[in-house]
Amino acid sequence: MRVLTGIQPSGKLHIGNYFGAIKKMVELQEEHELFAFVANYHALSGGANPKELPQNTIDIAIDYLALGIDPNKTTLWIQSHVKEVLELYWILSKYTPVGLLERAHSYKDKIAKGIAPSHALFSYPVLMAADILLFDAQLIPVGKDQIQHLEMTRDIAQKFNNDNGEIFILPQALVDENVATVPGIDGAKMSKSYNNTIEIFYETQKQLQKRCNKIITDSTPLGEPLEWEGNNVFALLKLFSTQEEIEELKKDYKSGQYGHGHFKKLLTQKMWNYFEKAREKRAYYQEHLDEVKEILNEGAKKARQIAQEKMKVVREAVGII
Repeated sequence: MRVLTGIQPSGKLHIGNYFGAIKKMVELQEEHELFAFVANYHALSGGANPKELPQNTIDIAIDYLALGIDPNKTTLWIQSHVKEVLELYWILSKYTPVGLLERAHSYKDKIAKGIAPSHALFSYPVLMAADILLFDAQLIPVGKDQIQHLEMTRDIAQKFNNDNGEIFILPQALVDENVATVPGIDGAKMSKSYNNTIEIFYETQKQLQKRCNKIITDSTPLGEPLEWEGNNVFALLKLFSTQEEIEELKKDYKSGQYGHGHFKKLLTQKMWNYFEKAREKRAYYQEHLDEVKEILNEGAKKARQIAQEKMKVVREAVGII
C-alpha cells in the first residue's frame, strides 16, 4: 500500500509532532511504500516568514531523518521541487465547489485565531487533494481533526472521475485510535499555536529541564500524596515509560514521598535519554548537508517521475495540450 504524509516547516518539532505523527511514520515505512514531503507551499498559506522558510524546510528534513525516516525505504522530498502539484491543484479547482470549501472547519478555526483570510488559506484543501491524488496514495495518516480534509479530497476525486473516468484512486484515512492527545505545558493540546510545546531537540539537558519546569501542576505541598490522574507531568511521563514503569509511577505519586519537581526532573531525564540517538543522527546530518540535499533530490526525482506520468493522463482527460 502506498502511504503519503507531509508536514509543514512552520517551526521546531515538538513531542506532540513525534507521538502524533512521526513515530507512526517510522513504523509505516517498514510495512508500506511511504511517501513523505516537506509541505513548504502549504506553509505559505499560514503566513510563513520568507526569510526563515528555507532554513526551516531543511531543518524539518534533517529532523525527519534523525528521528528514523530511512531514505532507503521512504521517498522524501520538498513539495516545491515537484511543480506538477501546482498544475494539478489548478485543474482540481474546477472540480471543487465553493460550498465545499466554505464548510471547512480548519479554515474557520484559523480565521478565528487571527490568521488573515486569503485564497491560499481558503483553497488549502484543494492543494492537499493534489498532494494526495498526484501520487495515487491509498492511505493517508490523519488526526481526527483532519478527517474532513481527506473527505474533501475524496469528494473532489470522485467528481473528477465522474466526468473523466476512473483516473484517481479514492484515498482512505489511516487514523490511529491509540494515539493519545499530547498535553502541552499548560495542559491544553500541545501546539505551536498555543506556545505550549516541549521541543524534541534542545542543545542542552538544562534547557529541556527549564522547559519541563514550566509544566503546570497543582499546589499540593511536598509530603502529601499527589494525584496522577489528570496530572500533566504524569501524562507526558507515560509516553516515555513501559507499562511496568507506569504502574510504579502511580505508586510513587500516591506515596507522598515525592513532589512535582521530582517528576519533572524524571521526565527531563527520560526525554533526554529517549532522543539520544536522534540527537546524534541530527548532528551528523547537520554536518553533512550535501548528503541531506542529495536525499531530497533523489526523492524529488522519483516523485517527479510519478507525477509527470500522472499528469499526462490528467491533461489528456481535461483537454490540456
